[in-house]
Amino acid sequence: MSHGELPLRHEFVEGTPGSPVLLMLHGTGGTPHEMLALGRELHPDAALLAPAGRISENGTARWFRRYAEGVFDEEDVLVRAEELAGFVQQARRHYGVSGRGLVAVGFSNGANIAAALTLLRPDVLTEAVLFAGMLPLGDPPRHSLRGSRVWMSNGDHDPMAPSPSADRLAGTLRARGAGVAAHRHPGGHEITAEALRRAADRLREPR
Repeated sequence: MSHGELPLRHEFVEGTPGSPVLLMLHGTGGTPHEMLALGRELHPDAALLAPAGRISENGTARWFRRYAEGVFDEEDVLVRAEELAGFVQQARRHYGVSGRGLVAVGFSNGANIAAALTLLRPDVLTEAVLFAGMLPLGDPPRHSLRGSRVWMSNGDHDPMAPSPSADRLAGTLRARGAGVAAHRHPGGHEITAEALRRAADRLREPR
């Protein structure tokens, strides 16, 4: 069901009582609806919160502006991460799920905004699953991320999120104290069946 009272257009589907909440973040040109299907594959019992990015790039939805492929408007990254943090806090209160675990699940541009939120607002997000993500900020603030957990999946032949930037993201997170598990596959800019299975297993692990 879609709800318009909150600052971002979104869909919310309740799960089993007490289950975690998955914050489902689409890639460029994606939609909240398609992320609901991915969320159900990853965790059949979870509540799903799927907002839509507000930036339009040639008619396709994104989370933040970019100057070129892989060259991000970092000032806009900061603004949009704060906007998403505020939305998450309001939505958790609105839907009565503030006391439940929250995991951001993002693909591509969605993984990048989830990474930004993890780096910038550990008071809001401490767990993320990132498919085909890369470092969205050149020098993020050095917040302590002790207690944060990030699971990453990247392709060895991904032209949009090349291995060096994915490695920089993992290193940046680890340098700030986050626990990082990195899965590599031989493919490109995609979510493989193996990555999906491994991510689902990760979501079932106790904190």
